Amino acid sequence: MTLQDLAARAAQAWGRSAHPPRLLSHRENAVFEVALPSGRAALRLHRPGYRTAAQIRSELDWTRALAERGFPAPPPVAMPDGDALLDLGGGQLASVIGWMDGAPLGAGTDRLEQSDIETYREVGRLLARLHAATAKIGPGQFERPRWDVDGLTGEEPLWGRYWEMPLLTAAQRQLVITARDAARERLVDFLAGGAEVTLIHTDALRENVFRRPGGSLGLIDFDDSGFGFVMYDLAASVTQVVDDPLYPDVRAAIMSGYGSIKKLRDADWATFDLFAMLRAFSALGWTIPRLPADHPKLPVYVRRACAMAEAFLAGA
Repeated sequence: MTLQDLAARAAQAWGRSAHPPRLLSHRENAVFEVALPSGRAALRLHRPGYRTAAQIRSELDWTRALAERGFPAPPPVAMPDGDALLDLGGGQLASVIGWMDGAPLGAGTDRLEQSDIETYREVGRLLARLHAATAKIGPGQFERPRWDVDGLTGEEPLWGRYWEMPLLTAAQRQLVITARDAARERLVDFLAGGAEVTLIHTDALRENVFRRPGGSLGLIDFDDSGFGFVMYDLAASVTQVVDDPLYPDVRAAIMSGYGSIKKLRDADWATFDLFAMLRAFSALGWTIPRLPADHPKLPVYVRRACAMAEAFLAGA
């Protein structure tokens, strides 16, 4: 059965779609646009084995609670029986979430413009609102991956053993391992010093932040959300642009936007580049099972991670 067939079958469980499901993207999940009796929505066929049913249900419960509190996230759409998660058999799970009107801020390959600095200040405020709303929900009830010390620097990090990425030379591999070990020590100290850990989005990249009608921002794609450092959420959102000349301004903007709503300590500011590097490392691991060895983006991932590792070890 093709993905299109599976999507059509899943859509019937929510009420027959007015037109065949239209594929929008296929990365971790295959995401389809559907027109249900309840309205326009996004149907997700979850990649088998990537998330457990309990983890997906927690994501759906979290986004529902966020939406109920006014945070701009797409809430789950339940089936007529009230359930929001469908088991299609063979490990294939499906869910439907509300439609986010508007357009993404951009693509990962876009170069920054001066106007983007203020946009990233808005992104900082958006993430501060996310964390503030989550604190009121009480995230301890949810089951999600953990972007903690081990999830970022352990022997089995969440997105894979990034130091084993095939394109790394022996010298680059040792560079990454050395930086990882030093980062782990910093994280342990940071955590002991009172670093804030909560349920975070982890993927507020430009393609996942929408400019909605009326001008406000909304956030989609909570698939990789999990428990982790607040600072990781901020740093992960700008790792696509760390080699852009405007990166220092963007980094300052997102931090000041966040700080205008939720107070940040000096110790938090000091870890921004640490977490940006760890996101770049995680991205290396993400590519291993997903991109072919000759993919043109792989050298970019390697160059970015190694440059950040060198800067980190140099104390920059």
